[in-house]
Amino acid sequence: MRHVSSSRWRSRLSAAAVAALLTAGAGVAATHAASAAAAGCQVSYTVTNEWPGGFGANVSVNNLGDPINGWKLTWSFPAGQTITQLWNGTYTQSGSQVTVTNVSYNGGIPTGGSTSFGFNGAFNGSNPVPSSFALNGVTCTGGVTSPSPGVSPTVSPSTSPSPPPSRQPCDIYAAGGTPCVAAHSTTRALYGSYSGPLYQVRRSSDNATRDIGVLSAGGVADAAAQDSFCAGTTCLITIIYDQSGRNNRLTQAPPGGFSGPAAGGYDNLAVATAAPITVGGHKAYGVYVAPGTGYRNNTTNGVAKGDQPEGMYAAFDGTHYNGGCCFDYGNAETNSRDNGNGTMEAIYFGNNKVWGYGAGNGPWIMADLENGLFSGVNQKYNAGNPSISHRFLTAIVKGEPNHWAIRGGNAQSGGLGTFYNGVRPNVPGYNPMKKEGAIILGIGGDNSHGAAGTFYEGVMTSGYPSDATENAVQANIVAAGYK
Repeated sequence: MRHVSSSRWRSRLSAAAVAALLTAGAGVAATHAASAAAAGCQVSYTVTNEWPGGFGANVSVNNLGDPINGWKLTWSFPAGQTITQLWNGTYTQSGSQVTVTNVSYNGGIPTGGSTSFGFNGAFNGSNPVPSSFALNGVTCTGGVTSPSPGVSPTVSPSTSPSPPPSRQPCDIYAAGGTPCVAAHSTTRALYGSYSGPLYQVRRSSDNATRDIGVLSAGGVADAAAQDSFCAGTTCLITIIYDQSGRNNRLTQAPPGGFSGPAAGGYDNLAVATAAPITVGGHKAYGVYVAPGTGYRNNTTNGVAKGDQPEGMYAAFDGTHYNGGCCFDYGNAETNSRDNGNGTMEAIYFGNNKVWGYGAGNGPWIMADLENGLFSGVNQKYNAGNPSISHRFLTAIVKGEPNHWAIRGGNAQSGGLGTFYNGVRPNVPGYNPMKKEGAIILGIGGDNSHGAAGTFYEGVMTSGYPSDATENAVQANIVAAGYK
């Protein structure tokens, strides 16, 4: 039960992250002079993490004036930084000038209320904080202002934002303060604004490849594109793209402590048509993992290391499993070998009882923490972890210093159950954790590849998500309509 994966970029989650707090007056005027609105705002810009050439940031806008219905925040990057992905808003950038506009669910800000959005960005050299912001066209200068009666303000009306896509799981995690650092799915977009490729297939007839995207931004996979490209031949899934913008894509797992069955000791790739389903009434395909199949990324960006907090969820086929080691999705070693207790933190699903198990005969959602599949605090049996085998299954593992949890539920209906929530296992080597930050799918950390399962979607987060955030993600998964 060993696993490996890695992230070599250094992610710096600084509690004392670079932050700029600017109080400012922001003018939003009514159409009649006699009822001109008082305005003012406070903006907090925080760099939440940074890695070579890239960074994540959170921006909070507090309205100190009269209620606002529709907002637009503008600023200029001082060192040529660029936004690569943004959530809880829509953005445009021209040179250093950035404009972020509200989305449908956060356009209204009452007096004393606030809203926030986050983004990932790129920089070259230095990453200084913007020095000035403007809300709805008026520079933030501090305080609250009220236009003089009888004087008609000449403020251009705000541009109405185009209808945005609905929120998806990574938008929900971001709103909860625990943004995705990896987002993988072959079935649908995991951000409301995502319109890029979900995965790549390669056909055996000529080894040509094709990226498979979504039908629309934030939507379901374009399975028809795969069907057309793969007609009359076999296609394999070669890449599962990372939608988070950090390029934490999953590709064919290399040899490690165990060699795989493919050329060079690599693991097999999944047959692209082996797990057909529908999502929201549209055809899609999952990742069917037969024994010998595996994906990983040993050079990730922003994934938790050491004892840093993180969360993860995955949607699986709860009827496709075995007792082999190990059908995992999550954090593993970076050299594809067993590096000791606590060097992994991944979701496991199956009925393997060698290391740990729960109530009944399985299968169970457990945590692969390396040299142990844990169903709770005890090394072996934990009665509170039930057997669970819904056709579509939501599985969650999350961990922070000396605290972790397992949750799960039916991905087609209902909410989540909490199967364990407490301290780290009562076995030496797991507190503190020594996570390495690679990502694996379908295998153990040391490239053990005897497991079976089917994967539809999953994410990994920066920070320990709240139960409320995960409950909202579960509601989103149910609403997606897996069948």
